[in-house]
Amino acid sequence: MFKSLYSKLALALLGLFCLLGLSIVTLTQFASDMYQQEVIQKLNKNLAKQIVTQKILMKDHKINEEGLKEIFDMLMVVNPSIEVYLLNPVGEILAYAAPRGKVKLHNVDLEPLKKWYQGDAVLPLTGDDPRNPDRRKVFTAARIPEQGQLQGHLYIILGGEIFDSIVQKLKGSYIMQISFWWIVASLFFVLITGLLLFAYLTRRLTRLASVVDSFDLNQTAVQLQSILGKGQQRVDEIGRLTHTFQQLVKRIQAQMNKLKEADTLLRELVANVSHDLRTPLATLQGYIETLFLKGESLTAEDRKHHLEIAIAHCERLNKLVTELFELAKLDSHETKIRCELFNICELAQDVVQKFYLSVREKQVEIQIDRNQSLPFVYADIAMIERVIENLLENAVRHTPSGGKIRLTFSPHNGDIAVCVSDTGYGIPEEDLPFIFDRFYRKDINQKGSAGYSGLGLAIAKRILDLHHRTINVESTLGTGTNFTFFLPARHPA
Repeated sequence: MFKSLYSKLALALLGLFCLLGLSIVTLTQFASDMYQQEVIQKLNKNLAKQIVTQKILMKDHKINEEGLKEIFDMLMVVNPSIEVYLLNPVGEILAYAAPRGKVKLHNVDLEPLKKWYQGDAVLPLTGDDPRNPDRRKVFTAARIPEQGQLQGHLYIILGGEIFDSIVQKLKGSYIMQISFWWIVASLFFVLITGLLLFAYLTRRLTRLASVVDSFDLNQTAVQLQSILGKGQQRVDEIGRLTHTFQQLVKRIQAQMNKLKEADTLLRELVANVSHDLRTPLATLQGYIETLFLKGESLTAEDRKHHLEIAIAHCERLNKLVTELFELAKLDSHETKIRCELFNICELAQDVVQKFYLSVREKQVEIQIDRNQSLPFVYADIAMIERVIENLLENAVRHTPSGGKIRLTFSPHNGDIAVCVSDTGYGIPEEDLPFIFDRFYRKDINQKGSAGYSGLGLAIAKRILDLHHRTINVESTLGTGTNFTFFLPARHPA
């Protein structure tokens, strides 16, 4: 029943107003009683003093019975609620105007009387009620006599036993009835107004909760805005919450699109890996089966040829699996680069030595433009070595016999520009945006490379991404290709 925010707020408001109403009634009752006592005490402030001055109540510490009875009778006629007590100097009750058995105290505390005699007490000032030891009531008092040796005290309780309850006062007072119903009507009006204001203020939150409950990822931001209305333009908490929800929906939809793209790429990756693994495996299996079935009938030269082909396909499989493992490791969040200062030209010279046999066999020339004045670079030396190695391998593969590969290093805006260029077949312009994609296939009519797919360029790009660097490529068909990337330069101490 009270599951919605509005119902809970309404219940809380109702409870608050009930508590407020009870507090107002109680405070009104208390204030009314205190005001009534203050007025009564101020009006009768000199009553006891006038009686003591006009009548002799005690003489030589003896009670004047006739004078006391006359005072008792007069006060009871004038105001029956008044209670009169005659006290000795220490507060003991000597006589009183009340039926026997009603008075339960034998002594009255004189401290309130002392404050009363000083004349600066804050009214209403209360004292002991001999008829009710648990209550204190307003009074007036005077010394007997007012001047001279103290004979005793005249102690007059002004309230008596008449203390009306709030119900009795409501029944007996037209003003109190009007005030009570005015308070009830005011509280009821404020309650209704508060409920309407709560409904008005929470309507956007209710609409937002409904949209969240029925949220569908297929809904666009425009559809959500039409459902939620223009409330999200407000700068209050609900408006900010609505705006945050819309931004969250956009991010979720963007993530869903990325997941779909990643799923598509994953399927393509699996298909490409399966293809690249199946081809050399099938070839390897064929040659091994040939050797197994016809090994005795084959010449030594044929067996050697078959084994060379099998080994070549084993190497290709090993390279592909190694690249897959390396790329997976680079994609993991645990991979961290370990930067250090090193000479990029010397590193390139070491990498070129690895291609000595392959370039000599293919009759391709590799040149390094070394600049002795270049500063060191600050990067992960093992990873940068892998980048240069992959770019050189790609250049050697796509450069025909008699071609040239060139490595140049030059300063550029505080960095070192590293360029690997070749005089190979080049890359079509429409393929340039995709050459760093994993297992991207580039079919070119060149011997030994048609239909080749690999991960070398993807690994190089991922390494540079970890260094927060980019790699650029420029290529012209029939002329060659240039790969350029930049590394931060540092002068060694």
